[in-house]
Amino acid sequence: MSSDSIVFHLFLIFSGAAVFATLALFARQAMIVAYIFVGLLLGSSGLQWVPDSHFISDIAHIGIIFLLFLLGLNLHPQRLYQWFGNALKLALFSGVVFALTGFLVGFGAGFTVQEALVVGAAMMFSSTIIGLKLLPTSVLHHGHLGSLMISILLMQDIIAIVCLLLLHALAAGAMSASQTVQLLLALPVLVGVTKVAQEQLIDRLLKRFSTIREYIFLLAIGWCLGIAELASWMGLSAEMGAFVAGVSIAAGPIATYIAESLKPLRDFFLVLFFFALGAGVQLQILGQVLLPGLVLAGLLLWIKPWFFYWVLKRVGEPAAQSKEIGVRLGQASEFSLLISVVAVEQGVIRPAAAYLIQVTVLLTFLVSPYVIVLRYPTPIAVDDRLRRD
Repeated sequence: MSSDSIVFHLFLIFSGAAVFATLALFARQAMIVAYIFVGLLLGSSGLQWVPDSHFISDIAHIGIIFLLFLLGLNLHPQRLYQWFGNALKLALFSGVVFALTGFLVGFGAGFTVQEALVVGAAMMFSSTIIGLKLLPTSVLHHGHLGSLMISILLMQDIIAIVCLLLLHALAAGAMSASQTVQLLLALPVLVGVTKVAQEQLIDRLLKRFSTIREYIFLLAIGWCLGIAELASWMGLSAEMGAFVAGVSIAAGPIATYIAESLKPLRDFFLVLFFFALGAGVQLQILGQVLLPGLVLAGLLLWIKPWFFYWVLKRVGEPAAQSKEIGVRLGQASEFSLLISVVAVEQGVIRPAAAYLIQVTVLLTFLVSPYVIVLRYPTPIAVDDRLRRD
């Protein structure tokens, strides 16, 4: 078999990911870390077995589109309204503190104001994957702690969507006045067109053929990618289109089934995304941001748990529960990685600033799960007394 074959490359990526994921699970680590390390090992800065990560990165972009689509599917309008007030205030208030921390470290490390702002914005969020994967199912679905965590994470995810839109606007800063107006109008027009198509076409098709699972699967993928492409054609990002597509059918009767059906497909492409992220790292630049990355990661690992504890106590949550939520949300986010990638692609920041974000995220991903599994109930707790499914 040719070593240039896409099948051979996929074999290397997923076999390597399986091996490293096994090691990560034994080490009580998030599997995202394993995927990034496989990229570092096999990519251009490592063994060079997959030297050209650009093709893989293009394919992996679909995983981000599905990630945003599924996020939208989870935002049922009624639930969003119930959570909106307090969760949004908490997410914004805490986000400002975390963003200021990132900005000060980024600016102190010699980056421009714009780059430091992007670094700060990327630090606003906690990891949905780590936060929810390390929650026992009973707590996740039936407990107050789980509901509170989900509400905070969803509000952070919405803020992340806004940040992605602002990055797109920054990249388009040199546009003419007419082009700027066109971009500002694009989002409401996209929402309007999506709503009409959803009501007049998609809902009717879903209702009529709801028992044919294969058709529902195909229709959901077509809807997601179709609105993503429409958004791209209108000058917005494909990720924004996918998010709008998901929200538009979130209130439907089979939104949960669609979300569950697409998760394996999303995970397949996300493995490629995190692999491409690691494979694209240039170690000579990475060394330049290692020290500020260590400083920023250390600050976040200390500030986030403490600040969430302080704020949640102020709004009346019990001290023990506030402390646990703070620890569980005490890391950076996979959305931080996405912001770093999009910001570089749009020319808003240099690769070095993106590497600072990525190093910080990776370090918090390495430390935070250990703290959680040593202290609180999780499906992979070190202590059998804390292990909960």
